[in-house]
Amino acid sequence: MNIQLPEKVSEIINCLRSHNFEAYAVGGCVRDSLLGRTPSDWDITTSATPEEVKSLFSHTVDTGIQHGTVTVMLGHEGFEVTTYRIDGEYEDARHPKEVAFTLSLREDLKRRDFTINAMAYNEESGLVDLFGGAQDLERGVIRCVGDPGERFREDALRMFRAVRFAAQLGFSVEKNTAGAISELAGSLARISAERIQTELVKLLVSPHPEEMRQIYELGISDVVLPEFSVMMETPQNNPHHMYSVGEHTIKALQLIPEDKVLRLTMLLHDVAKPPCRITDRKGIDHFPGHPKRGAQMAEKILKRLKFDNDTIRRVTALVLIHDNQPPANPASIRKALVKDGLDQYPALFLVKRADIGAQSNHLRESKLKYVDAYEAVYNQIMENGDCLSLKELAVTGADLISTGMKPGKELGDVLERMLQDVLENPEWNKKEILLNRFQQKAYF
Repeated sequence: MNIQLPEKVSEIINCLRSHNFEAYAVGGCVRDSLLGRTPSDWDITTSATPEEVKSLFSHTVDTGIQHGTVTVMLGHEGFEVTTYRIDGEYEDARHPKEVAFTLSLREDLKRRDFTINAMAYNEESGLVDLFGGAQDLERGVIRCVGDPGERFREDALRMFRAVRFAAQLGFSVEKNTAGAISELAGSLARISAERIQTELVKLLVSPHPEEMRQIYELGISDVVLPEFSVMMETPQNNPHHMYSVGEHTIKALQLIPEDKVLRLTMLLHDVAKPPCRITDRKGIDHFPGHPKRGAQMAEKILKRLKFDNDTIRRVTALVLIHDNQPPANPASIRKALVKDGLDQYPALFLVKRADIGAQSNHLRESKLKYVDAYEAVYNQIMENGDCLSLKELAVTGADLISTGMKPGKELGDVLERMLQDVLENPEWNKKEILLNRFQQKAYF
């Protein structure tokens, strides 16, 4: 089984081997190559110690030398070269307390998480696959190297990674591996929010975001996103719905492009339905106020998971307005654009269509026609270049001051009323028209 190594990777491996050290490409780059994918980076494992690696290359960086990793720079490209190692005791369910270097490739490979990530390759030996990784790739299986309980007790994040790899590759999690996750999921509480966030986003933007269902079924969401567990357990007895809140969310995730903000929005758009749920005398569920409360809950969740402020702002804004239905006429849509924030468009239309597609067939056609009309009016407004902000208004504060008006709150109020006028009548956005209406006391 041949893998085409990049020229610089071969150069590093050959240099190490020419000095009587073993060296292989290892891990994800081997996995991706066997899958016919282009690896994002190439890692190298070697029997040489970090000091021996540094002595062979003119430009190196000590990126993780306490764990045996040196980055070898060739031109402007860096390649991580790590000494074969045996991990010591794991104290924090994430990192080994210490590592010991070894001369055994087998010892190095058997400490790795999954069989598909525990393969090595060089041009002389070919593929070194001691744990059945290639077969698991063919079968489409995520399986731990050795005892899954041991692997997860060493590093709890591997449990989330197992499901994330399944989502990215379209694989299933092997039975014993899944069983160990169910048993040990509680230890994910010891993992930092930043690491959980990284895995969650990778899963969400993968080709199979429906693996969020397994995140729930294996007990992972109980620990890292308990709100989602509650959503999975909340029914929607309503003509507009055919799934629980959680299953509706999963379906919506599948219907929107693989974008971080869009997928996070769909994950959280109905997060407040469980606490907002009321059931009427006929047994029909209603969820009054869930968009507003959902935006508040989404903000808390995203902050808890250490997302950046821009992502939090964009997601919460879309959650807040996802159910809005302004009349599909130009004046109403212009007002909606100003109120909602222009940067929420045209993403809002994708959110609305995914939401509708994940509902029941009840009135689906008319709902989609409304979104089409809403978007058509939006496109026309943008094409016309209609005024949608004070910045675009033909009259400025300086113009009003030149008429004798004093700076202050009243001046700001007049400009706001002018903007409302122009949102209703875009053709009025001319200085002479607005100043004439001002002089006729239209804004007092």
